[in-house]
Amino acid sequence: MRLATVRTAEGTRAVRVEDDDAVDLGHPDLGALLRRPDWRAEAAAADGTRHDLATLDYAPVVPFPEKIVCVGLNYRAHILEMGRELPDVPTLFAKYGRSLIGAYDPITLPAGSEQVDWEAELGVVVGAEVRHATREQAAAAIAGYTVVNDITARDFQYRTLQWLQGKTFEASTPVGPWLVTTENGAVPGELTCSVDGELMQKAHTSDLVFDPAALVEYVSSIITLAPGDLIATGTPGGVGHARKPQRYLGAGSQVVTRVEGIGECRNACRIEGTPG
Repeated sequence: MRLATVRTAEGTRAVRVEDDDAVDLGHPDLGALLRRPDWRAEAAAADGTRHDLATLDYAPVVPFPEKIVCVGLNYRAHILEMGRELPDVPTLFAKYGRSLIGAYDPITLPAGSEQVDWEAELGVVVGAEVRHATREQAAAAIAGYTVVNDITARDFQYRTLQWLQGKTFEASTPVGPWLVTTENGAVPGELTCSVDGELMQKAHTSDLVFDPAALVEYVSSIITLAPGDLIATGTPGGVGHARKPQRYLGAGSQVVTRVEGIGECRNACRIEGTPG
């Protein structure tokens, strides 16, 4: 199933996106749906108001997740291009909810940064509360997958050893357009990022050092994961900061982030404080 949160004149609604239309699921957003123990069966059986696909305005998949946990340096090729060694445990950092935008919303480039970079990522959405999970429990707790672009202000990121300040600028992180639920435990394959029509990143999730189940297992050993939590699993090689010469996003840049079998985010960039 493809499940999404969409904006309407009356507020956001959780929907099941089908080929011809979208079916209202009776909840204000996917976070509310995922907190129900029988959410899969409820979403599959729902037959509410129908929404025209052409008019859908996608919000972030879960607009207000309790936690956004991000993973750095998780693709072997990216680790090597950044001149680092393969890690023994995941490198974790966080984002705040105000950093999230919908799949087609404009990316806000921070006014104080001149090094804003792209990072295509597979997003994992948690579908059950889990703590100290085994690998099997971790896999079962995954609701499904979405598309994330962890837009990063490199000049802020590397001001200190802690990355958060470069990672959580407001209205900068596309997520969506929907959550594709897991049916057989399979992990989506190829992901790409194009900037102004030029392919910048292309990789397969088989290059992940820590796969989605391993990440849920590890994070749950630190803190309880809750329904609707988002884990951004890391980006592959091809980021602008590692290029020679380096390349960054600017006003009007067009960014397309795709994950095979999931979908794509399409976002134009605008400078903070300007129309867009």
